[in-house]
Amino acid sequence: MILETIVTSQAPGGACHIAPMGVHVVDAGYLIMPFRPSTTLENLLASGCAVINMTDDVRIFAGCLTGRRDWPLAPAARIACSRLRDTLAHVEVEVIEIGDDDTRPRLLCRAVHEAHHQAFRGFNRAQFAVLEAAILVSRLDRLPPHKIESEMTYLQIGMDKTAGPREREAWGWLTDRIAEHRRKAESKAVSA
Repeated sequence: MILETIVTSQAPGGACHIAPMGVHVVDAGYLIMPFRPSTTLENLLASGCAVINMTDDVRIFAGCLTGRRDWPLAPAARIACSRLRDTLAHVEVEVIEIGDDDTRPRLLCRAVHEAHHQAFRGFNRAQFAVLEAAILVSRLDRLPPHKIESEMTYLQIGMDKTAGPREREAWGWLTDRIAEHRRKAESKAVSA
């Protein structure tokens, strides 16, 4: 099973990095598989720990992919790292095994502390749409434009039916990022 989470990791100098990431739940714990190059990967290899944050505020997913990474933090309880302050739950993990790979190393982690802060009431369709759109934005350079456009058209249906202010704000950030990517690609094609 893959959980869509926000992973916080600490740089050697102390700066906290916030990144949306699908984390695999496995028998031995959690498998974090960041693509190279990745600040999360560098931080995990240097510190050996991170926090897996579960949140229903989809603005954080969209924000991290559109240059908005200033979210309130709090200290983790048992590791030298920060967590999202307003998260529903968090799991503090330590790396116990590294499976090296040129593209996507596999970092097996074990939980050293878990805390539940708020009840999870479930996702509505708009929140799901934002999560899926955020995944598309994270892969803009790897997906064909028609795939992105058709997926966004479908996801717009859920947005139109169930979005609240947070979801509309996050959706706007993502659609602006997609439009910017499209303009750059078109400009590059004209220049060639």
